[in-house]
Amino acid sequence: MVEAERRLLANALLDFSNQRFVLLSEACIPLFNFSTVYSYLVNSKHNFVESYDLEGAVGRGRYSKKMAPIVEIKEWRKGSQWFEMDRDLAIEVIADKMYFSVFHDFCNGKCYADEHYIPTFVTKKFGETNSNRTLTFVDWAKGGPHPTKYTRNDVTKDFLMKLRNDKSCKYNGKKNQICHLFARKFTSHALDRLLRIAPKLMQFNL
Repeated sequence: MVEAERRLLANALLDFSNQRFVLLSEACIPLFNFSTVYSYLVNSKHNFVESYDLEGAVGRGRYSKKMAPIVEIKEWRKGSQWFEMDRDLAIEVIADKMYFSVFHDFCNGKCYADEHYIPTFVTKKFGETNSNRTLTFVDWAKGGPHPTKYTRNDVTKDFLMKLRNDKSCKYNGKKNQICHLFARKFTSHALDRLLRIAPKLMQFNL
């Protein structure tokens, strides 16, 4: 997965007009119109890579002592693979050989590199430019290895409004009500209702 992410970034970097890079999946939807998303990203002073220290089997338990001294246990991080970063950080990610090789060699089996490599790399090397949060809403409240899936019956105006106003956060050092620009995990069966409700709610004509 990490190799695929790096290839995607490398290809996108070939277009010099691309200044911000967002990783999404086919199960993600936008929560705001293009102009809002674009303005939010290009005016941000930070990158959006979720990164946190988590004890237990799915956090520090995935760390291998063989990664030391390049990555120590205290530097090990976990986070969402759905990132957003600027051009400078994207270049650093695809140029990295030292940390990538360590993860390639020692993050395997129950260690999922896409949940650890970029969060650890960014925190260790570029933490001062990172907001330490993701722009993609995912509901893990039910527990287990997979997040909540949203189907056609889940898609209502009130539900989408809740996602758009989920919580408060900081943007460029100030409190802000827009914290997530995208959401997942929506099934293909939700598409029809999304196409009927979202355009008016999110003002897609703007």
